[in-house]
Amino acid sequence: MNNRPRQHPLFLGIDTGGTYTDAVLWSEEHGPKGTVAAKAKALTTRHDLAEGISGAVDAVLEKARVDPADIKLVSMSTTLATNALVEGQGGRVALVMVGFAEADLTRDGLKTALGTDPLVLCEGGHDVHGNARSLDLSALETALPELTKSVSGFAVCAYFATRNPAHEIAARDLIREMTGLPVTASHELSSKLGGPRRALTTLLNARLISMIDRLVAATESFLEARGIKAPLMVVRGDGALVSAEFARQRPIETILSGPAASLVGARHMTGLDNAVVSDIGGTTTDVAVLDHGRPRLDPEGATVGGFRTMVEAVAMRTFGLGGDSEVSLEDGGLAPKIMLGPRRLVPLALAGMVHGEAVTGELERQLRAPNPGRMDGRFAVRTGVPDRLAAGLTLPEAKLYEAITSVPLPIDRVLLTSNAQSATLNRLVSRGLVHVIGFTPSDAAHVLGRQANWDEAAARLGAELFARKRDGRGQPIAATPEALAERVLVALTRLSAEVILETAFAEDGLDGAATVAHALVQRAVDGHEGIARLSVALDRPVIGLGASAPLHYAGLPPLVGNECVVPEDTDVANALGAVVGQVRVTAEARVSQPKEGLFRVSVGELLRDFTDEDAAMALAEAEARAIVAARAREAGSDAAEIELVTDINVSTVEGQRMFIEAHLVATASGRPRIAV
Repeated sequence: MNNRPRQHPLFLGIDTGGTYTDAVLWSEEHGPKGTVAAKAKALTTRHDLAEGISGAVDAVLEKARVDPADIKLVSMSTTLATNALVEGQGGRVALVMVGFAEADLTRDGLKTALGTDPLVLCEGGHDVHGNARSLDLSALETALPELTKSVSGFAVCAYFATRNPAHEIAARDLIREMTGLPVTASHELSSKLGGPRRALTTLLNARLISMIDRLVAATESFLEARGIKAPLMVVRGDGALVSAEFARQRPIETILSGPAASLVGARHMTGLDNAVVSDIGGTTTDVAVLDHGRPRLDPEGATVGGFRTMVEAVAMRTFGLGGDSEVSLEDGGLAPKIMLGPRRLVPLALAGMVHGEAVTGELERQLRAPNPGRMDGRFAVRTGVPDRLAAGLTLPEAKLYEAITSVPLPIDRVLLTSNAQSATLNRLVSRGLVHVIGFTPSDAAHVLGRQANWDEAAARLGAELFARKRDGRGQPIAATPEALAERVLVALTRLSAEVILETAFAEDGLDGAATVAHALVQRAVDGHEGIARLSVALDRPVIGLGASAPLHYAGLPPLVGNECVVPEDTDVANALGAVVGQVRVTAEARVSQPKEGLFRVSVGELLRDFTDEDAAMALAEAEARAIVAARAREAGSDAAEIELVTDINVSTVEGQRMFIEAHLVATASGRPRIAV
């Protein structure tokens, strides 16, 4: 270890992804672009996140041979929240809606998102000016004793809570007093109108709290054990940094955290101002656009896993396509296509490395069977999450969960009655309680010798089993494991091109998915040469990110009509982006006129009336500045600069100015505080 005092402090970046946890040490030693002193990877260990974090950080500290005390800031990005929403995972929570009707569940996908989680409807809420209706929380008070036994948290959304949060606060305080469980109130997350979508955002936030809490706790515990006494920051979905405690309360804001960090890292590494950034991981591919050196933000809120939230984030499109995507066959057809995703599986090569004979022995047994089985090459294994997260299982779910252990079991021996139990297994997977192990593109890469970090023998056995599947003519779909593996990797590159083009078309105002699916675009991507020649090309290069980008994006340029730049440190772009960002938080205030001559200020949890417009505006501005300054400190910056944007809506009636409403947005930004 080098114990000489350092002139420039070290910054530690960590990215906890679905498959790998990355770590990078960076300093400003050679100017603003800085220097990557060391980088390392370790497998993400979902049952105990501290293992993966310690593996990556210990490796990077060993490589750099530095004193941990020299690290003055730790910043972390994560795809865990994004992956959880894409895969439909998260804790079981109760949604409490005050002033809404059950019919409101049909809007904005709220009913789909809620699924089988409990719902409590209460009378109350406010009107658009913040005037209260009669509040009745008796239904909530009656339901709480039973709900406490079966949920991990609560989400509360009241009608027009953004104009007056009093009824949300009353429900929140009652839940905390009677249960002690985490509660998310919608006004704490968004000041935008649109109750059902705000309720959806709050519901998803509540589901993610335990997951992000475990991640932060694991990281803090590790840092303390290693003597790293530095502030811990987390990347938000818009690329800004916030303190770990801030992220614990608002984990929904970490959706697209990893991709947002990757955009910051991509711009930092390449210097390109205009590009399409495509980040391929184990679970997802995330695609976004850089314009004039800045990522485009989604003004309507981030869409992840099919749900449109109210979280301000980069205009990132997330697709269930990655190195660990489930490989399956298209239903029907004489020559079925290879299908990938959207579900992530644990690769057979990884399971074989960890569990050995328990996996390879069963694969060999299945290969000895004279005919291929529908469940060949599939295993089920517990994820290792705490037992309390298994609360609320039905009897069939509990029985199947009890049968599945921490050692992988072949699904053809776990599911004795296929259809009903398959649905039960899928529900356990969606709850994050069970992993399915199966054949993935990562296995295909092992078969072809293009990846060699896991167990090649298990991957090959899985490829042999998959190649035995029959097409519509009753023939094996591939002659050899290598032929199958090549088809899988070609399919992944082709699908990567399609999701990149889909994003580009969508940014141009078209229906991205429909445009890419059009026969003419498909012919252009295929390079079909006919009497009418067609081509499609991006106007800017692609920046390929992710450890597997050099492999999967090598064949990308002819498919997208432009070059693909893969930076040297592409494998740790997220971790690098995590340490070069800034803290940025906002606060909003509104001044409305419920009746002529009365000006109502609504900001944070404050509601106050004035008879003078200037006095109301002055208070709104002062409160917005005070709130955003406090949020900046809470988010981890002591030297934030504040900007205020005011939008006043007025009309003129018979030559007289008529005030309608004012909207004020205060933004504080600055570098995070570092250890002294």
